[in-house]
Amino acid sequence: MPELGVLYRDDVLAVVDKPAGLMVHDSALARGETDFAADRLREQFGRPIFLVHRLDRATSGCLLLAFDRDTASALGKTLMSHAFEKDYWAICRGWPDEAFTVDHDLDGGPGKPLKKPAVTHFTRLATAELAQPSSGFETSRYALLLAQPQTGRFRQIRRHLKHVSHHLIGDTSHGDGRHNRTFRMLGVHRMLLHARRLAFAHPHTGVAVEAIAPLDAEFERAFDRLGWPRPAA
Repeated sequence: MPELGVLYRDDVLAVVDKPAGLMVHDSALARGETDFAADRLREQFGRPIFLVHRLDRATSGCLLLAFDRDTASALGKTLMSHAFEKDYWAICRGWPDEAFTVDHDLDGGPGKPLKKPAVTHFTRLATAELAQPSSGFETSRYALLLAQPQTGRFRQIRRHLKHVSHHLIGDTSHGDGRHNRTFRMLGVHRMLLHARRLAFAHPHTGVAVEAIAPLDAEFERAFDRLGWPRPAA
């Protein structure tokens, strides 16, 4: 199995670049899958690994792990604080406000009906318009968003974007099928959500750690189709 890109590593923790389409670990949602990031990483690093957070199968980017339970526990506590920075890039339908917050309770997914507080801050980074009719309009509008979830609910960013009718492109569960088809015709077949950056204080030294995950080829293709310059890294 191909190794995952390592964005940061030391003796006690690592941040790796998870590709879109790879499940992080086995679960009820696996449906017969046998290839998981956790298994690849145990083989890649040759030691036990402890996942500190999760990414949806269709989401790419920064995935944090520890090599021992104590470090994983310390990172988990930091993750719950505002000192831990998680930046996602998302491409959505429409042109939302330049900055907005979605404060909308969410359940825990299948079998977990209890709703809990969920908050995501969004910043609009770029806009584009395609000559593709949509919903009575002559064109279709899209935006690149910086999403910063303040809580960690099930599919939080995807569901919050649906809540405000700025559906995430490529999301087959909570998105808009018409716009998903438009992007498939443009050669973009993945969900356009990317865990771009993690930044936090090292749990043992206090030194600042930052990891940035590059865009994959298909996400870059979306940038090209929308006329946005590709990021330097």
